Amino acid sequence: MKNLTRLNALSLNALCLLNTMSTELLAELKIAVDRRRNFAIISHPDAGKTTLTEKLLLYGGAIHEAGAVKARKEQRHATSDWMEMEKQRGISITSTVLQFDYRDCSINLLDTPGHQDFSEDTYRTLAAADNAVMLIDAAKGLEPQTRKLFEVCRMRELPIFTFINKMDRPGRAPLDLLDEIEKEFQMMTYPVNWPIGSGDRFRGVFDRQKRQIHLFERSIGGRKVAKDTIVELDDPNLESMFEPDLYAQFQEELELLDQLGCELDVEAIHEGLMTPVFFGSAMTNFGVELFLDSFLNYALKPGSHESTEGIIEPTYPEFSGFVFKLQANMDPRHRDRIAFVRVCSGKFEKDMSVTHARSGKVVRLSRPQKLFAQDREVIEEAYPGDIIGLNNPGVFAIGDTIYMGKKLEYEGIPCFSPELFAYLRNPNPSKFKQFRKAVSELREEGAVQIMYSSDESKRDPILAAVGQLQMEVVQFRLQSEYGVETQLDWLPYSVARWVEGGWAAVEAVGRMFNTLVVKDSWERPVLLFKNEWNCQQLMGDHPELVLNAIAPVVAGKEPIAIT
Repeated sequence: MKNLTRLNALSLNALCLLNTMSTELLAELKIAVDRRRNFAIISHPDAGKTTLTEKLLLYGGAIHEAGAVKARKEQRHATSDWMEMEKQRGISITSTVLQFDYRDCSINLLDTPGHQDFSEDTYRTLAAADNAVMLIDAAKGLEPQTRKLFEVCRMRELPIFTFINKMDRPGRAPLDLLDEIEKEFQMMTYPVNWPIGSGDRFRGVFDRQKRQIHLFERSIGGRKVAKDTIVELDDPNLESMFEPDLYAQFQEELELLDQLGCELDVEAIHEGLMTPVFFGSAMTNFGVELFLDSFLNYALKPGSHESTEGIIEPTYPEFSGFVFKLQANMDPRHRDRIAFVRVCSGKFEKDMSVTHARSGKVVRLSRPQKLFAQDREVIEEAYPGDIIGLNNPGVFAIGDTIYMGKKLEYEGIPCFSPELFAYLRNPNPSKFKQFRKAVSELREEGAVQIMYSSDESKRDPILAAVGQLQMEVVQFRLQSEYGVETQLDWLPYSVARWVEGGWAAVEAVGRMFNTLVVKDSWERPVLLFKNEWNCQQLMGDHPELVLNAIAPVVAGKEPIAIT
């Protein structure tokens, strides 16, 4: 009886200790989630996205001097553009994660490629974001790639913040830009600040929340933090600081905004019904700090994610996360392969063992890394909203879930229909091993889709891409990272469709005209057509055949329909 009483007492103590630990972990998670902000920057090429990224890092104290995007040899390159081809061309080719602290917040910034040929990489990155910053060129307004990426953000229900850039250059009227956003995207706009003039007559912005004017001082390059001169709206000398017509226009526009504009509604921002709008010049650093301060106040904190076990909150005590990106050779000296993981719930700790949902295997995460473009450092812990880098010895695929505790899987990340196809030839037989390794690693990271002929005698891989630049990047990387020269033999197809029902459905149809049957990296049948008309003709002849423009996900829960 004494032993039973003692056992009950020990059990009760253990239960109390467990409850105490759970309460402490919950409190720790709440504090960590409150501190975190996670966002991706989207834009059309040349709107200034990489420049804005650099300046956010500059004001966040993550770098001391901003690099030029199109740098001369003696200048620094942009931090986020680490790949050699990015440095040469002055464009963003691959998504980059940059983590830094600002004020009391920990920020995870996801820099995405603006070029349409890399929109699939951008889509995958947006799967890991909690907010999006839409960058718009003041002279050009909304552009095709901006519109396309906005729809992806809307589908993912991301709050969208708008930064209208290049106000120090000639541009469209601010009211016209707001009107364009409201009409095309069917969402309210709230200008958090308002510009005074533009182009050569750009004099500064008015902070509508603090009722202060920030005067613009033109600087060269904007490589250092800009001097910020603030003037109160009721300053008696204010009117004399501007040309009479400019001041009158500012007063008129301000009155119009106050009388006819909508009120700032943080809940509407979080629901994607309203976008806060900021005006500035990333190149000269003007308006960047104003944006960053307001963003921290209005942005959505790390939120819940849909899984096979329902909605998982960030404060769910067990660790879980998903892989949204793979990257090979970030450090060419070590031929590394890194899996980018979005932490969704619980606390991540170095050396923890997790379950890999797709395979069911237990994986020890021994060298987790904090990511800052190409630079990395080993971390001890991470929380929901953070992006961590894991060494990937061929274990992880895009869309994989890792977890502790009860099994769950997050939404998978699909592949989109490519439009260009070419056999990738290796003209040098002595480089066969390097060629095979290179193709395997680039396939894993999703730099381009790899397909193979269903004819076993044709062993060369087929590159399948959205655009020409993707093909160029693959060939460049094969040469620079693996020492393999390659040739492309183009195929006359522009439409790819995955077959629902697999090989059995293909065999049931029999012979197909104007169609090439290939298989993707997961051995699934894919039909290639010369044009959309050929695709529709086959579907008309065989109505029982179900074709999809998006590949079934490899791992995870099937995501919501993509239109």
